[in-house]
Amino acid sequence: MQRTITLRMTDAMRFEPNHIEVREGDTVRLRVENQGRLMHEIVLGTQADLDVHAEMMRKHPGMEHDAPSMAHVAPGKQGDIVWQFNRPGNFDFACLIEGHYQAGMTGTITVRPRAR
Repeated sequence: MQRTITLRMTDAMRFEPNHIEVREGDTVRLRVENQGRLMHEIVLGTQADLDVHAEMMRKHPGMEHDAPSMAHVAPGKQGDIVWQFNRPGNFDFACLIEGHYQAGMTGTITVRPRAR
């Protein structure tokens, strides 16, 4: 594990911080702490992926879903995603629980090219 980045999730429908930077090839533990009283989650993806997933969640609230690129975190708890960023670019993360994404519970990840 190269490093751990802690993201806090709040009932103000925000991630703190809402932007992180990593390098191509980095393996990072994203530790998400739910500091609110509501269930929150983090889902990694492109903006297009998140838009599709959010629409699915809106149509099917409470839908069970799980993948290595997401973590569901109960109030007062924490969860981890371990992810290797294997290509440079700009990516996104969001809480896709109904209403949270629409309220702006999103963030961005910049993956800088590997040092040559």
